[in-house]
Amino acid sequence: MIGLDEAREYVLGRVAALAPEWCDVARAHGCVLAAEVVAREAVPGFANSSMDGYALRASDTDSDGARLQVVDAVHAGDVSSLELAPGQAVRIMTGAPMPAGADCVCMIEEAVLEGDVVRVPRRFAPGDYVRQVGEDTTPGQVLLSPGDQLDAARIAVLAGQGIAQVLVHRRPRVGVLSTGNELVAGQAALAPGQIRDLNRPLLLALLEESGFEPVDLGTARDTREEITAALSGGVRECDAVVSTGGVSVGDVDFVKAVLGELADSEARWMQVAIKPAKPFAFAVVGPRRTPVFGLPGNPVSTKVGFEMFVRPALRALAGQRVLERPSVRAVLDKPLERASDGKVHLVHVTVVVDGERFHVIDVMRRGSHLLNAVAGANALAVVPEGASTNVGDRVRVMILDAQSLGRPS
Repeated sequence: MIGLDEAREYVLGRVAALAPEWCDVARAHGCVLAAEVVAREAVPGFANSSMDGYALRASDTDSDGARLQVVDAVHAGDVSSLELAPGQAVRIMTGAPMPAGADCVCMIEEAVLEGDVVRVPRRFAPGDYVRQVGEDTTPGQVLLSPGDQLDAARIAVLAGQGIAQVLVHRRPRVGVLSTGNELVAGQAALAPGQIRDLNRPLLLALLEESGFEPVDLGTARDTREEITAALSGGVRECDAVVSTGGVSVGDVDFVKAVLGELADSEARWMQVAIKPAKPFAFAVVGPRRTPVFGLPGNPVSTKVGFEMFVRPALRALAGQRVLERPSVRAVLDKPLERASDGKVHLVHVTVVVDGERFHVIDVMRRGSHLLNAVAGANALAVVPEGASTNVGDRVRVMILDAQSLGRPS
């Protein structure tokens, strides 16, 4: 067996970010920037009102208030042609340009209109309720840096500069293949010895949740010919391929053998010192050096293998700077038993936040085939050999679903 860290280093050392390409901003959500973006326009581009109210001169106000002649009105998208003289005000709407001569706004809730005169109740200072030129962004300012992922706010920042295209590492297209004579997809009745294919739907959903583009490669029977054809097609079509089954030591575990043939010296079969997900195969195939991951066939092992190896490698492929899920130290509210076997145990647990502490409040049943038992877990406890796992001890947990942490009821 080899250690978990060694296996991960081997994989991550052979994965590089996809070549940058130009992408329309409208399609770039979730992509990672490959080049710096610099502002070319000031935002706001002109001084404007942050409130509905009256634009006026601060020097016309005092602590006793003031009565000002309303000489115009300006809406967002319009421009007043007047220059305010002393004793005058302009009715103004939120986002409208400040009239020449005005330097502050009295919001409408404070003003009292009497015919064409507005009564302002207090002293105002220059700049009150005014959005100044360049207050958010100035020309030449670095807005985004290489490695930044384009989320909704960053997409809006680009739109605010009138930028139509950006240089990005696109989201990887990842093929998913299930292998096994026993697999049945869909609602067909099961014949003796058959099981439904859980791994393919599991991985396709995990890929989508993680921001990648899943590609369904279907199933292949346990023959060298079918597995070779399926993996070769996936390598041609996709940026990475994930298969399940065929990586252990059975008579028809052909995936590891096929990867060795396809990748020559760039393939490795490993027995990783973890539980579950010990058998693992990895290869870099073809002129594009397409990474191919061979995960074990039991569904919980598939899920754990995805988290330990596939997801961080795909994030590297996507140009992400942070490859790992967040990890915290959590207090065990329940004991977490483990045998002494020289492996790192990866245990599905439920974690909640209580004040400033994270607590493990449930430890799921363990078994590489027990997918339903771990369906409600939101974290993986990482338990090395010799770790103390009694109630009150702390263990490291990888957070799989931060939105479900919540607080205990």
